[in-house]
Amino acid sequence: MRRLVFFLEEPSAREMLKGLLPRLLPANVFPCYRVFEGKQDLGKQLARRLRGWLTPDTSFVVLRDQDAGNCQEIKKRLIDLCRQAGRYDCLVRIACHTLESWYLGDLQAVEAGLELNGLSRHQNKQKFRDPDRLANPVQELDRITGDQYQEVSGSRAIGGHLDTVLNRSHSFGVFIRGIKKLINPFVVIPDIRGASFL
Repeated sequence: MRRLVFFLEEPSAREMLKGLLPRLLPANVFPCYRVFEGKQDLGKQLARRLRGWLTPDTSFVVLRDQDAGNCQEIKKRLIDLCRQAGRYDCLVRIACHTLESWYLGDLQAVEAGLELNGLSRHQNKQKFRDPDRLANPVQELDRITGDQYQEVSGSRAIGGHLDTVLNRSHSFGVFIRGIKKLINPFVVIPDIRGASFL
């Protein structure tokens, strides 16, 4: 059995992935989750944790929120930490700006997960067509759900409903294509926006 180890900055990411991954991973790939106490703790411990992982047939995914930082700089810093640990094949992905951007990219999933009515009709409004551009997606999600969204329980409820193809968040699409490529490196996954994923 092959392991796919996720290094995550927060419990909400683990809860979302527990709902999402069963639809993506084949039966012979087992996900493991290592949750840190925020992005600073992730940055501090990542290289040591990677060096200490000795189980064979393991691939690694590092997932972190962009928050207010520069996406490319954050990703480069995390890749450098992976390389310091001697791991040159880690998949590093950044949620722009936060995981909640991914949820706003699929309001039908939010509607289904939180058992609310009428949210999906907002999907074609300009701000939800490209939710990665929203500066404060948590606040926007709170507003649109009438404060029904809670970070951990909401992620748990929404994760199993996220559409892996039609989500409007570009960073979510990049994450999904990266996972698919990682579990099947010989298949080219086309970018639904027209360019190949590299």
